[in-house]
Amino acid sequence: MRFRPMLFAGTSPLLAVMLLATAPLGAQTVAVATSPLEFLGFRAGSTLEEISSHMRALDGGTLRCDRSRADRRVTECRGTITDPEAGETVRVWLSAIDSVAAVLTLSSDVAPDQLDRWRSTLERNFGRVDAKVQGTQWMMQWVRQGRMARLTWKVQRNERVASVSLVDGHVLDGWGRERRSSRGGS
Repeated sequence: MRFRPMLFAGTSPLLAVMLLATAPLGAQTVAVATSPLEFLGFRAGSTLEEISSHMRALDGGTLRCDRSRADRRVTECRGTITDPEAGETVRVWLSAIDSVAAVLTLSSDVAPDQLDRWRSTLERNFGRVDAKVQGTQWMMQWVRQGRMARLTWKVQRNERVASVSLVDGHVLDGWGRERRSSRGGS
C-alpha cells in the first residue's frame, strides 16, 4: 500500500482514494501499539452498516450515500456527528468499495483545546510521532498493518480546521487489482 505524504483537509473522499492508490511512498511512522487504528469509534474497513449504526448511537447522526457513476462498486457518503467531548459538529466523509469504508475522514473547525484532545487521543492510543509541516498545514501519521490514520490541521484567518483520515490499504489494494485486471493491465 502506498500513501501520499499530505492529504488536505476537506479533500473529496473519492479524490483521496485516487490519490492514495497512485501516490509515491511517503515518510511513514509506525506506532508501537497493536490496537486497530480508529478515531471517535470510527475505523476504515468498517461496513457502511457499522458506520451508520455507530453514527446513530453517537447522536442520531445519519449517513447520506450516493453510488459513483464511474464505478458502481464505489459509494461516497457524507454526514455529521457531534464530537462527544467538545460538543462540536464533525463532518463525516467516506468512500466505500463494495460497502466497506476504504477512506473515512472526520473534519471540523476546532478550538485549540479540541485539536489538542484529538492529537493527545491519537498519541495515547497509537504512540508519539513527529508532526510534519508543509506550508500552512501540519500532519501526524500512524501506519500499521496496511492501515493508516492521519491527523491534519491548518490555521487560516485565526480559524483551525482539523481532520482525521482513516485509510484501509487492503480495501484499496483489492479494488486497484480488480480495476487493473478488468482493463487487462498487469
